[in-house]
Amino acid sequence: MSGSSDAGHKRDEKAARRAAREEIAVYHREQLRILLEHVRSGFEQLDAGEIDEFELDHLIHHYKRSVAELWKFCEGPRSAPHAASTLAYRREEGDEPDWWAAGTPWRERST
Repeated sequence: MSGSSDAGHKRDEKAARRAAREEIAVYHREQLRILLEHVRSGFEQLDAGEIDEFELDHLIHHYKRSVAELWKFCEGPRSAPHAASTLAYRREEGDEPDWWAAGTPWRERST
């Protein structure tokens, strides 16, 4: 590769990484909002007398496990381009991650 061709390739790679980081940042924010809605709903249920404090506490622990899985996917040791391509592949397969389900303790998962 010539010097200018190599520089152009590096610029393209850098732009692709930046775009992937932006895509994953938007996705991360959207998914955090979805997970936080579970917590908001839990407080509404507590206020309505539908659940008690222990059930809300359990729900908050579930949220913490779910958000940890989301963080690992979006911010973990994977690169943003890898996370973006994994997400694109899973969407194509109709298998987008369910982060709330990912936070369900193994002993509570149905078999």
